[in-house]
Amino acid sequence: MLEDVDTAVSVRYLVTLDGTELGAFSTCEGLGCEVVVETREEGGRNDYVWQLPTRLKFTNIKLSRPLGRDTEKVAHLFGGMVNGYQRSGGTIVAMRADGKEIARWSLREVLPIRWTGPSFNPDQAKVLIETVEIAHHGFSAEPVKA
Repeated sequence: MLEDVDTAVSVRYLVTLDGTELGAFSTCEGLGCEVVVETREEGGRNDYVWQLPTRLKFTNIKLSRPLGRDTEKVAHLFGGMVNGYQRSGGTIVAMRADGKEIARWSLREVLPIRWTGPSFNPDQAKVLIETVEIAHHGFSAEPVKA
């Protein structure tokens, strides 16, 4: 029996860090991980090299969106880091244009590391984009809420 597949044609990403909703982002890049592999050569074995898994390495996540009212929330988050920052959790929720949740990820020990504002160029009329980059110590996929 074939199941209905919920495809993400037009997606937005709702982001919450440290209990603060940062709003919706139009792109989310870098949500992933890789196994770091150590190689070992064994004397007398010339047909292969041992590849041993050691740890997981999580890539930074880059979230982008057009500049808007929620930019103030990001500015407040980064401005508050001047006095120190305690790593906390976060969530990224992928939602369709009609508001239906497609996927949800829970992030561990999130650290916002970069905000990039728009490039202002009067010769080119284009949407002003901001990007937020966050580092983290892992994620887990959560069940989608019905």
